[in-house]
Amino acid sequence: MTARLHVDLAALAANIARVRATVSPADLMLVVKDDAYGHGLEPVVRRAQASGVEWFGAFDVRTGGAVRATAGDDARIFAWIAASRADLDAALAARLDMGVGDAELLEELADAAREARATARVHLKIDTGLHRNGVRPEAWPAFVARAAELEAEGAIEVVGVWSHIAEASDAEDDQARAVYEAALREAASAGLRPTKRHLAASAASFARPEFRYDMVRVGAFCYGIRSAGGPSAAKLGLVPAARLQADVVAVDADDVRIGIGALDGIPSSLRGRATVGTPAGRRALRVVGESDSVVEAWPGAAVGDIVTVFGPGLQDEPTATDLAELIGTIGEEIAVRVSPLVPRLYDGA
Repeated sequence: MTARLHVDLAALAANIARVRATVSPADLMLVVKDDAYGHGLEPVVRRAQASGVEWFGAFDVRTGGAVRATAGDDARIFAWIAASRADLDAALAARLDMGVGDAELLEELADAAREARATARVHLKIDTGLHRNGVRPEAWPAFVARAAELEAEGAIEVVGVWSHIAEASDAEDDQARAVYEAALREAASAGLRPTKRHLAASAASFARPEFRYDMVRVGAFCYGIRSAGGPSAAKLGLVPAARLQADVVAVDADDVRIGIGALDGIPSSLRGRATVGTPAGRRALRVVGESDSVVEAWPGAAVGDIVTVFGPGLQDEPTATDLAELIGTIGEEIAVRVSPLVPRLYDGA
């Protein structure tokens, strides 16, 4: 394997600045799930903090704990998956904000907080139609009423109300927002006063100002990964922060073999569909093997030449989302597939 993933931390910082300027006065929560979308958790968190980011979206408690270890006491860290009571105890110990979209989980977290003699910071999740572990609208009034009781007791502090939306169409998102607005009104009627209302992710945070509320959760755009079927990164004012490259390891008359394959994270379904960047411009990706791949040859190809699988290079190299669109997925899925065994090299530190 000759693969490596170059991560441009200066580009990351520029993207963060672009996102913050776009969504202001809403706060930015930088989502760092899946090892910061494959870019490397610790370097990303450190650079994001230096760039002024205060909120991090960690997905699960384990990642939240790793962010706390890197970011220190001042960061606010939001996690929304807890698989066990041990996870809840760890979340309290790490002082994580927990997303809660289940009545039983709310009670279990309150019990853990009582035993720890702590107050759990909670963001209540309403299911606005995507069906990702939120409370259904018909159960929401009882849920927020119980949350208000637990807050009065001191077991929890209701910091936020949140949800996921599909970002599939404006009409669907408008319907989801209507459900979310009704949930906010019901929470207020129960006596709750959340300070962090958050609904939008990358695409909606840019395209729909009314979806920004107090905070937006942005992952992909901060890494310069555009939405599938959406505007280019350049039109969004973003720069891809990661560049996946490999060396040429063998050359014959028609083909060039490169030291990267499916085990390193290239989807085998890209065979015969994708192009990659070479010193002579884009060339077809003909074969994806386990540990190496075959690319259409170019004049003067030589062992040691560098091929860019995705990311900004010297010419018109494909982006992660370009590749994703060829196989019906999204750019984030291409980014997070890169094996953790592929070295990460950091530029612009």
